[in-house]
Amino acid sequence: MKTFVPPIIDIEASGFGRGSYPIEIGFALQDREIQSYLIRPESDWTHWSDQAEAVHHIPRPVLMKEGLSARELAMLLNNQLRGMTLYSDAWSHDSSWAALLFDAAELVQRFRIDSLSKLLTPDEVARWTDVKSRVVKELDIQLHRARNDVLALQETYLRVKGITTAPAV
Repeated sequence: MKTFVPPIIDIEASGFGRGSYPIEIGFALQDREIQSYLIRPESDWTHWSDQAEAVHHIPRPVLMKEGLSARELAMLLNNQLRGMTLYSDAWSHDSSWAALLFDAAELVQRFRIDSLSKLLTPDEVARWTDVKSRVVKELDIQLHRARNDVLALQETYLRVKGITTAPAV
């Protein structure tokens, strides 16, 4: 029987709440391949939280210079993720930021985002935080960057499920 490795998505944003928008999207596929992309803010995306920047360490000028446009990224995501369901540990935030991205791109999102917690038993949910802390420490990664977050989430899922596999690189 093949082991289920859930595809994971994570979106970093300019802040939380009204006016915030996506600034980085990362995903880890079932084969453990990880990709992440910076997003160049649209002209009407003006909200910026210094507290959020302090957490994710992505200055707005870097996004303006290195980020993909909403349309470029939405097309890329649809091409790579079409028909898939990806799982998020912050479903309400990530799904709304993805919707904002696709709205700005004037494209229909061709993949779904669902809650990672739907894949866990109550016991696994209870162990999640401790296991994730160990994963982050062992992998020596800084959270709140999309690439690192999807790696940590996918590895934590596998460990709480008791699945042993080589970590993604």
